[in-house]
Amino acid sequence: MLMWICKTIFKFQGWKFVNNAPNDLKSFVFVGAPHTSNYDFIPAMAMAYYMKNNCKFIIKNEWLKFPLGILLRSLGAIGVDRKQIQQQGSSNTTELIAALFKKYEDLVLMIAPEGTRSPNAHWKTGFYYTAVKAGVPIVVGFADYAKKEAGLGMVIYPTNFEEDMKKITEFYRPITAKNPENFKLDERFV
Repeated sequence: MLMWICKTIFKFQGWKFVNNAPNDLKSFVFVGAPHTSNYDFIPAMAMAYYMKNNCKFIIKNEWLKFPLGILLRSLGAIGVDRKQIQQQGSSNTTELIAALFKKYEDLVLMIAPEGTRSPNAHWKTGFYYTAVKAGVPIVVGFADYAKKEAGLGMVIYPTNFEEDMKKITEFYRPITAKNPENFKLDERFV
């Protein structure tokens, strides 16, 4: 129901959903950027509605406590215990997240690589390694506030980390964030 409400707000405000991914692509890591505002939730949930896939997103376990947890789980939230992950090490984190592709059929895992709504010129690249370990492609998702367009951009089948990250970074160069001052491209790949 809340996804439908987000889709309705999205449409009412004049946004357009763009889908450049093949229709038969059912499982992938969805990289979502820019992420500079809590309002980014609206286009993200609208995109999940339009995709009609099994869309999930990772969230801090603390957010899934009653009563908010009921709502967030219904939207596709999967809780992650950051303390447990830190104890296991970062390589286990991507393995843990990649294992979700075996647990859920036709999974679209939405990840914000910036890791924060504040300016961050050093993105988290776990999404890339998750896709590699799960054997799924990466779809570059976006919300362009200047054009009022959001959706699925190019599809990348991971082969070369440096080159693929440069393509992803270049894709986001013309995209306008809700709060442009908070959106930084990963300086390692510019």
